[in-house]
Amino acid sequence: MASSGIHLTTLGHRIRHHRQAQGFTLDELGALVGVAGSQLSLIENGKREPKLSLLQAIAQATGTEVTDLISGEPPNRRAALEIELDRAQESPVFRQLGISPVRVTKGMSDETIESVLGLHRELQRREREAIATPEEARRANTELRLRMRAQNNYLGDIEKLAEKQLKAAGHVQGALSHRTVSIMAERLGFELIYVNDLPHSTRSVTDLENGRIYLPPASIPGGHGLRSMALQAMAHRLLGHTPPTDYADFLQQRLEINYFGACCLLPETASVAFLQQAKKDRNLAVEDFRDAFGVTHEAAGMRMTNLLTQHLGMSLHFLRVDSDGAITRVYENDDLPLPMDVTGAVEGQRVCRKFQARAAFTQQNRTTEHHQYTDTPSGTFWCSTQTGSSADGEFSITVGVPFDDARWWRGRETTDRAVSNCPDESCCRRPSSELTERWNGKSWPSARVHTHMFSPLPRGAFPGVDDSEVYEFLGRHAEE
Repeated sequence: MASSGIHLTTLGHRIRHHRQAQGFTLDELGALVGVAGSQLSLIENGKREPKLSLLQAIAQATGTEVTDLISGEPPNRRAALEIELDRAQESPVFRQLGISPVRVTKGMSDETIESVLGLHRELQRREREAIATPEEARRANTELRLRMRAQNNYLGDIEKLAEKQLKAAGHVQGALSHRTVSIMAERLGFELIYVNDLPHSTRSVTDLENGRIYLPPASIPGGHGLRSMALQAMAHRLLGHTPPTDYADFLQQRLEINYFGACCLLPETASVAFLQQAKKDRNLAVEDFRDAFGVTHEAAGMRMTNLLTQHLGMSLHFLRVDSDGAITRVYENDDLPLPMDVTGAVEGQRVCRKFQARAAFTQQNRTTEHHQYTDTPSGTFWCSTQTGSSADGEFSITVGVPFDDARWWRGRETTDRAVSNCPDESCCRRPSSELTERWNGKSWPSARVHTHMFSPLPRGAFPGVDDSEVYEFLGRHAEE
């Protein structure tokens, strides 16, 4: 029976349920089916597997069917609690504690069993957190990226929600002002407060009890960073988020709040009208889109991934690459060949040296976009790349399209062209045979490890946050 997927504990509870429904004692039912009552007791307690002939006899004696006896559903709530507790106490996580299992008796209340189960559930949750790895996070991120790719990186419900909130706050056109963001917060019952002592691991803290969103004053007075953080904090409430249960849930929520922020900073209706006109003029450019709405180059490029395919029918790719060539943010639906690890993750992998995303770091003029055509095994792609720097170092932002769509973009007349054979390692990952022969056995390179290998997503009630810091912070401001 066990080999067929039937859990013996559930089977035992269902037999007991039907026996008691007929008013039989163990000995009375045993006499009817030809076995001792003690043998039936072992079966009802999940300690012995009955033969099919015995099951048939029990079903006949209790006026039911064998299929009903072997159903995987507990017969009642009490049985469900006992079965869950039995399975929890059989788990390796519990056994390795060396604690004797709780023996359930008839006199034990349901509330007592539920309390014990609550401890087991928390034990299992902590064990899952303890064994979570960066690989799990990367797998979850890859699944999310592919899922978004399949829907053109477009979330229509959030687009509509953002436009509704903007309209209610009185925003009509142009760059979203800090004042309008404050009005949006007030409509949700929040006040924006700028403080110097936010926990170092947070971008903002939302005080749900007192209706406050704490933000760092470093973002004042300009830029879109402050607006974006406030909008993301509001998005948690608007989207009905609850504390994430795992990495996948955490990443989904992060994607949704980032998406909402982008929708507010670059509203769909106005953005699509701007992009359609630019395409008509054959003058699409990330920098123009950026400047029209007062956002960063990266935000403008990422917003294009939400809108160009959905509204202009144009596939594209987006890359944020650090100065070492490692991908830190990526989206593509134009089949650009990208490096990936065995899990399918792209983040942390190094792009081809021939890509403009890396070549741009060698350019002397860093103030303008650089354009390039790149021949790859998957076809020819045109791209536009802008470099920048942050506290973490230099980075490049690239937006590109297949060759046929380059005609809509400013910079299509560039004569810069490169050939990439990646993922063939002979392209830029392996030295030539002459160099290999020259230095074989005469050098010892010490490899640099990607930091992504050692960077699991943080854990805690506040994703990415030191919980004790947040509680201390809220305590300081509770009376202010």
